[in-house]
Amino acid sequence: NANAVAELVFGMMLTSARNNFDGTSGFELIGRDIAFYGFGAVARAVGKLAVAFGMKMYAYDPYIPKDKIAEMGATPVDTVADLFKYQYVSLHVPLTPETKESINKALLLTMPKGGTLINTARQEVVHEKEMVEVLSERPDFCYLSDVAPSNAEEIKALVGDKFMKRVIFTKKKMGAQTLEANNNAGVAAAHQIVNFFEKGDLKFKLKA
Repeated sequence: NANAVAELVFGMMLTSARNNFDGTSGFELIGRDIAFYGFGAVARAVGKLAVAFGMKMYAYDPYIPKDKIAEMGATPVDTVADLFKYQYVSLHVPLTPETKESINKALLLTMPKGGTLINTARQEVVHEKEMVEVLSERPDFCYLSDVAPSNAEEIKALVGDKFMKRVIFTKKKMGAQTLEANNNAGVAAAHQIVNFFEKGDLKFKLKA
């Protein structure tokens, strides 16, 4: 589903950059910076589109050596905090004790003018209460997420008619909701079942 998520990311970015096509002037993505927290398959798929749009890429992933990140087309940075020097930060990390609510006010306020956080990971990695504070203090700040936070109604009231422009939430987690992604998931599941019965392959076994 990496391609499906990547296209959703750019769909939200373009919608926000063009003010949801309300007739007012927006801005172009070419020449702008995007930084990835986590540089796995989904982030790299977003990166391919970013390159096509003429954007510059940066990435931090504690599990991928810097030279490998560079080989895959992004400029590696040293810390999570370093990512927030750039206009767009795209989250691609799992929910762990370390990442839970780790995207906080202190990080977000360091972003440049027009800073935009993109969350197609988990809603819990963003500190929701502090996100409200950032949106209140920084009228230029944008938040694009494919899952609504628990305080979505508070955020909608705060941004008013800028909802679905400055702040975008999908109605449910939509990253993999395409015909192609669903078909690919079904084919992959069928192969796993066949491999289990024919070869005893336990690669995708879940712990009880």
